[in-house]
Amino acid sequence: MRILYTLLFICCLSVTGVFAQQPISKKEQKKQHINQLIRQAEEGALVYNRHNIFGIQVSNMGYGVFYEHGRVKNARKANLFRIDIAEIKDRKEDKVQNTANGFIFFGNPYIYGKINNFYQAKLGYGQQLILGQKGNKNGVSVTGIYGGGLSLGLLRPYYLQVIDPVTNEDKFIKYSAADSSLFLGNTILGGGGLSKGWNEMKFTPGLFGRAALRFDYGRFNEAVSGIELGVTGEFYSKKISILAGPNDRNFFFQGYIALLFGRRK
Repeated sequence: MRILYTLLFICCLSVTGVFAQQPISKKEQKKQHINQLIRQAEEGALVYNRHNIFGIQVSNMGYGVFYEHGRVKNARKANLFRIDIAEIKDRKEDKVQNTANGFIFFGNPYIYGKINNFYQAKLGYGQQLILGQKGNKNGVSVTGIYGGGLSLGLLRPYYLQVIDPVTNEDKFIKYSAADSSLFLGNTILGGGGLSKGWNEMKFTPGLFGRAALRFDYGRFNEAVSGIELGVTGEFYSKKISILAGPNDRNFFFQGYIALLFGRRK
């Protein structure tokens, strides 16, 4: 009889083990994942292996977009790889619209004295340092960002539509020593539009550095929602010409604010 009880006990354990090894349904997996997110949010811990973030930023000298890929190095640090594309404007730029009879607009609006559109393409490496966790699901995490890398300056000639006083014909011109009197004269009809100058781009290499604070207020740690406040400095191998006159320079210093959105894994 004792042998029979022992065999029955072994059979029960075997059946229990078989049922215990049954795969968890997708519904149950989703439920467990949501519970894990809620638990992490309540604890306020940023637990992840990597992230992908997109951002839209506005600076005191222009605007742009960026993409950032981050990989966790340890509990407090992550390595960042980032690409930025931005357009930079001179603070003295002033858009003009020609009028007739004081109220009828004609021609495209233009910026008087502008000789180049200036774009920046930056490829950078940096680190993110966690300064403060969320504390709870309604909290805000604070991280410090620092890094640098290569900056490529792209200059696209700025075109104007003018009337040639000699031939009395209108034409599109860019700034040059030969056409400077027309380009800066009083026969300007309007801007040349966005379609011109792309096949005449000039490239100037440089370096940049960045420092910023990031505030993430996303409800779940899996999602990135936040803002970034920072400064950047770019130094180029040649002076950059945006406006005519003694305004060329190698160094640009900017303060910016960015809106962030992305995912963590």
